[in-house]
Amino acid sequence: MSFLNGSPHRRRNNDLEAGESRSNGVSAAEDDEESSGPFDITSTKNASVERLRRWRQAALVLNASRRFRYTLDLEREEERKQRIGTIRAHIQAIRAAYVFKDAGNPKNGTLELRPTPSGNFGIGQEQITLMSRDHNVSALEIYGGVKGLVDLLKTNLEKGVQGDDTDLVKRRDAFGSNTYPRKKGRSFWMFLWDAWQDLTLIILMIAAVASLALGIKTEGIKEGWYDGGSIAFAVILVIVVTAISDYRQSLQFENLNEEKRNIHLEVIRGGRRIQISIYDVVVGDVVPLNIGDQVPADGVLISAHSLAVDESSMTGESKIVHKDSKDPFLMSGCKIADGSGIMLVTSVGINTEWGLLMATISEDTGEETPLQVRLNGVATFIGMVGLSVAIAVLVVLLARYFTGHTKNPDGSVQFQAGKTKVSGVVDDAVKIVTVAVIIVVVAVPEGLPLAVTLTLAYSMRKMMADKALVRRLSACETMGSATTICSDKTGTLTLNQMTVVKAYVGEKKVDPPQDKSELSPMVYSLLIEGIAQNTNGGVYESEGGVNVEVSGSPTEKAILSWGVKLGMNFEAIRSESSVIHVFPFNSEKKQGGAAVLLPDGNVHIHWKGAAEIVLESCTQYIDATDKLVAMDEDKVLFFKKAIENMAASSLRCVAIAYRSCEVEKVPSNEEQLAQWALPADDLVLLAIVGIKDPCRPGVKDAVRLCQNAGVKVRMVTGDNLQTAKAIALECGLLGSDADATEPNLIEGKTFRALSDIDREKIADQISVMGRSSPNDKLLLVQALKKRGHVVAVTGDGTNDAPALHEADIGLAMGISGTEVAKESSDIIILDDNFASVVKVVRWGRSVYANIQKFIQFQLTVNVAALVINVVAAISSGDVPLNAVQLLWVNLIMDTLGALALATEPPTDHLMLREPVGRREPLVTNIMWRNLLIQALYQVSVLLVLNFRGRTLLNLEDYTSEHANKVKNTLIFNSFVLCQIFNEFNARKLDEFNVFEGVTKNYLFMGIVGATVVLQVIIIEFLGKFTSTVRLNWSKWLISIIIGFLSWPLAAIGKLIPVPETPFILPFKRLRRPKTSRS
Repeated sequence: MSFLNGSPHRRRNNDLEAGESRSNGVSAAEDDEESSGPFDITSTKNASVERLRRWRQAALVLNASRRFRYTLDLEREEERKQRIGTIRAHIQAIRAAYVFKDAGNPKNGTLELRPTPSGNFGIGQEQITLMSRDHNVSALEIYGGVKGLVDLLKTNLEKGVQGDDTDLVKRRDAFGSNTYPRKKGRSFWMFLWDAWQDLTLIILMIAAVASLALGIKTEGIKEGWYDGGSIAFAVILVIVVTAISDYRQSLQFENLNEEKRNIHLEVIRGGRRIQISIYDVVVGDVVPLNIGDQVPADGVLISAHSLAVDESSMTGESKIVHKDSKDPFLMSGCKIADGSGIMLVTSVGINTEWGLLMATISEDTGEETPLQVRLNGVATFIGMVGLSVAIAVLVVLLARYFTGHTKNPDGSVQFQAGKTKVSGVVDDAVKIVTVAVIIVVVAVPEGLPLAVTLTLAYSMRKMMADKALVRRLSACETMGSATTICSDKTGTLTLNQMTVVKAYVGEKKVDPPQDKSELSPMVYSLLIEGIAQNTNGGVYESEGGVNVEVSGSPTEKAILSWGVKLGMNFEAIRSESSVIHVFPFNSEKKQGGAAVLLPDGNVHIHWKGAAEIVLESCTQYIDATDKLVAMDEDKVLFFKKAIENMAASSLRCVAIAYRSCEVEKVPSNEEQLAQWALPADDLVLLAIVGIKDPCRPGVKDAVRLCQNAGVKVRMVTGDNLQTAKAIALECGLLGSDADATEPNLIEGKTFRALSDIDREKIADQISVMGRSSPNDKLLLVQALKKRGHVVAVTGDGTNDAPALHEADIGLAMGISGTEVAKESSDIIILDDNFASVVKVVRWGRSVYANIQKFIQFQLTVNVAALVINVVAAISSGDVPLNAVQLLWVNLIMDTLGALALATEPPTDHLMLREPVGRREPLVTNIMWRNLLIQALYQVSVLLVLNFRGRTLLNLEDYTSEHANKVKNTLIFNSFVLCQIFNEFNARKLDEFNVFEGVTKNYLFMGIVGATVVLQVIIIEFLGKFTSTVRLNWSKWLISIIIGFLSWPLAAIGKLIPVPETPFILPFKRLRRPKTSRS
C-alpha cells in the first residue's frame, strides 16, 4: 500500500516518481504497467479497460451505485459504442437506399425534388434536410446549385444572413435551432435511492424495525419506540444529507459539461465576421472553415481550397475525405483536417446526422482519477481493518452476553439461561449486532473516494473564474504533480496583439512602415495584391469607411492592418482578381501561398511566411525604379542582417514574395487543380516586416512563481531562434545571454536530428526551442516523459493535437485554439494567458492538499472511535458511543467533513513546495504524526472518563443508571467537540497558524457553526433519541476544554521532527529493480 509511505515535502531526489524514475530513464507509463497493485494507477488518461475493471473488483464497497457514480461505466460505454456503430450503419444504409431509388426513377425523383415554398423561404425543412442527409447532388442541381439554394434560403454568398433578431427568429421557426434534445440529468430522488443502497444502512434499518417492534411490544408504544425510532431517524438523516450533497455535485458537473459543449465559431452576418455560439447557428448562415475547425451544422460548400475533412466522428472510418463541387456536402461534428473553405448551413440541430446521433446516445461523463483509485485502495484497507474489528467485537459481545458476563446498569446479569425471555434475548442480540454494524459504518470510509469528486467539482467551478475549463477530471489533480510546462510563445507568454513596427520593402527600410510615399508603384501594387489575396482574414468597412474591422489570426490581422494603413482597398482588390488555388499556411513549412488569376489572364503566385525560409526561395527583388534585380550575396546578407536585427528586438519576421506563372502551367481540371503544388522557387522578394507582440504583463512573475515551485517552464515556438531568445530573456525563461547557448537554446531541426537516446539526455536542459514544428514538440514531450517528468503542454493548432494527447496534461488555448486542439486537450485556458496556467498548477496542488486534510481528519476519527468502542466493549461488554451517536459522528466525519475540508481554496504556501510525485504516499509521515497525537489524546482522555468518570465527575451520589448516562453523554459530547476543534487542525498539516484565511471560507465556517448548533440541540433537547441527558454548564465547560486542548497539542506536535523514511515499513510497495537505458 504505497499510500502509507513517506512525506510529500521531502526533496525531489527522494520522490519515487521524479527521482528514481528520472535517474534511470524509465517512464512513468512503463513503470505503471509493471506495477501489480490494482489501485496503483498513476494515470487514467490512457488506462486500459482491464486495468480499470481490476481496481473496481478489488475495492471493498458498501454502496457501489454511489461509490462508482463518477467513474466510467464500463458496460454502458461498451453499449454506447455499439449503439453508435448501429446508428452509423443505419444512416449509411438509408443513404444508399435513396441513391439506389434515385438511380432507378430519375423522373419521379426530379418531380419530388422540386423546391416547395415554406413560410418565408423558397424551400421547406423536410426537402433541405433530406438533401443534406442523403448527400443528394442531383437535388442540389435541381435547386440551382449553391447559388440557387442561397436564393431559396434568402441569404447572400458573400454577406451571409442579415443577422437581425427578426430574421434569426424566422429561420429558427422554419428550420429549427442548432440544439438537440438531451436526456435529463438524474433527479434528486434518484440520488436519494442511491444513498439507500448502502448495505450497512439497510442492515441498520432492519435492526431499527426489529428494535421498534420489540420495544413497542415490551414497553408499549409511548416509551418503546425510542430506541428503534431514533436509529431509523438517524439513518434517514444520513441518507438525506448524503443525497443532497451528491445532487449538488451533479448539478455542478452538468453546468461544466454544458460549458464544454458550447463551442464558439466565426460566421459572416451582414458582411461582417462575428463570433457566435454553436447553438446560435441558423440555416442560411455562411461559415468560414479553417484547419482544426469543427463543422457546426450540415451544409454545402460555397468555395474551398484543398479542403480535407475528417469524417470519422460520423462514419467511424479514420479516412480523410477531400471536398469539392462534386462532393460538396459537409456533416455536422466533423473536423477540418486541411485546407480552407466557406460553407452554407442547410440543416441544424436534430435535422442533422450528428444531432440524431447525439440525441439517441447518452453521454457518460464519468471518469476516474488516479487519486480516486488510490483512495479506493485506502478505503479498502481501512475497511478491511474495520470489518475485522467489528466481527471481533460482535463475537466478544455475544460471548460475554451468553456466558452471563454482561450486566445491566443496576448490576444484574442480562442473560440467564432458561429465565430470560426470548423477546429479551432477541432485543439484546439486535443491539449487539447494531453496535457491530455501526463500527463498520464508521470504519469503512465510504465517503473518502467521493471526497475527490467533491473537491474536483468545487475546484473546476472555481477554475472557471480563473479562466480554465477542465475537460478531464484527472487533469485537474495531475496538474499538481507537473514538473515541467512546455509553453507556446505567441498568445500565451505574449499578448497576441500584433502590429507591424518595422518594414523592408523592395531594397530599403521604410520608416515609418506605413509611409506609402517611399514605395514604387509596381512594388506597392504587387504588395497590396499579395496582402489582400493571400490571406484567410478579412477587412470590413462600414459605410463611409469610418470604422474598419480586421479579422483573422493575429499575424494576419497585423499584416492586413498594415495594408489598410498603406491605403489598401480590400474589397476592390479582391473583386479585381480571383484566387484559383490556395496552399494554406503550414506549420511544418512555415509558409502559405495563393495563386491569383488577374483580369488580363496572367497568374501571380503570392507567398508569405517565416522570413528566413521565404528568403531562401527568393532569387530577385524590385529596386526603386521598379526593375527586377537578381539577388546577389551582398543583398542576401543585407536582408539576413535585417531579419537578425528585428528578431533580436523580439519581433516576428514575416517575408512577402511573389512570382509569375504561365497560364498553361495552371491545371484546368478541378481535380488536378486541387492537387496542384504551387511553385515556390524563383520568388521575387516584395517585403520583410517585423511584427511586435509584447510580453504579457505579469508573465515574468508567473514564470518565477513556477520556478520557485519546482516547475520548469520551457518555451517551444515556431518563431526564429533570435526572436525566441529575446522573448525568453524578457519573460525570465533565460537568466542572461550567457544562458542562451545550446542545448539551453536549441533549434527544432537540431533536436529532431538527434537519436532518441541523445534527445532524452539533453531534454532536461532545454529551456527554449525555436523554429520548431509540432512534431518537435511531440518528440520533446516524449523525451521528458521518459526522463520521469510529469509534462504539461500548451497548444493551439491542429498539429499540436498529438503533443497535447501525449502529454500528461494537455492545455489548449480557448481564444486562438482550434476545435481539434481543444478536443485533444485536458484543460482549456480560456484567456490564453500563461498566468492562468500557473493558477491551474495551484488548483491541482490544492486538490491533493485538500484530500490529505480530509484523510487526516477522517483517520483520526476512525482510530479514536474504533479504539474507544472496542476497548470498552471487550472490557465491560458495553459501549460508550451508541448507534445513533456514531451515525451522527459518521455524518460529521464523512459528508460534512468532506464539504468543509475538501473545498478549501488554494494558498500561496502551496507554490513554495516541490511538485507532488504521482507515487507520493497519501498518508505522509507528517500526517501520521498529527493524527496519532490527536487520536492518542482523544482515546486516552475518553477511556479515562469511561472507566473513572463516575469518580472524576463526582457522580457517586447518583444512581448507577443515571451516572452512566451522564458519563456517556460527556464522552459523546467531548468526542464530537474534539472533532470540531480538530477540523481546524486539519486545515494546515504543517503550519502553526491553523486559522489563517478561515473567515474567508464561508462554507467551512458555516459547517462548523451548524455542527455546533446541532450538537447543542442533540444534547439538550433530543436525549430520548440519542440516549443522552442534559449537561450542566460545568460539564459543557469540561467538554469544551477537552476539545480545545487539541489546538495547543497540535501546535506542540508540529515541533516534533519526522523522519523521511516511512513510519510503517511493512506497507512499503515492493518495486522491481530496473536497469538504466543510458
